[in-house]
Amino acid sequence: MSEPQSISTGIAGRYATALFELSKEGDGLAALEADTDALDVVLKDSPEFGAFIASPIYRRAEQENAIGAVAEAMNLKPVVSNTLRLMAQKRRLFVLPALVRELRSRIAAEKGEVTAEVASAIALSDAQKEKLAETLKAAVGKDVKLNLAVDESLIGGLVVKVGSQMIDTSIRSKLAALQNTMKEVG
Repeated sequence: MSEPQSISTGIAGRYATALFELSKEGDGLAALEADTDALDVVLKDSPEFGAFIASPIYRRAEQENAIGAVAEAMNLKPVVSNTLRLMAQKRRLFVLPALVRELRSRIAAEKGEVTAEVASAIALSDAQKEKLAETLKAAVGKDVKLNLAVDESLIGGLVVKVGSQMIDTSIRSKLAALQNTMKEVG
């Protein structure tokens, strides 16, 4: 792990621990999960928001006011809103993506779930998602929450990551393996 990555993960871990424990005390894990999902959607769908949280050109007060307005518009719970404002005051908004990942991980562990990162060449249908979740549940022994992404470069198939395990059934990887085999032969 690179040093900046580990620093971000460490900072995000401390904020996630605080948020998680505060939410757990007040029976607010469901609300924290909803807010985490909402923040994840904003991070994925808004490149402007991503640029804003990573930009050093805004003053602390500007970032705090802006993130407060965003939190209010998203109707985030006070504990999450206040944490985002604190992160802005401390110039730590850049770790928000890592915070979301860390919160997802802690919430899933608390619920006895595991999260599977799934990349597919095309968007999966509801029936395919359901079948994949059932298959993974049978293999892992826990409820599985799917985090789906579309990666057209896979050509076809899936890449599934559950914990430290990865299953790559994509056509791209099969073509790469075939190409390596052909290089070895000739």
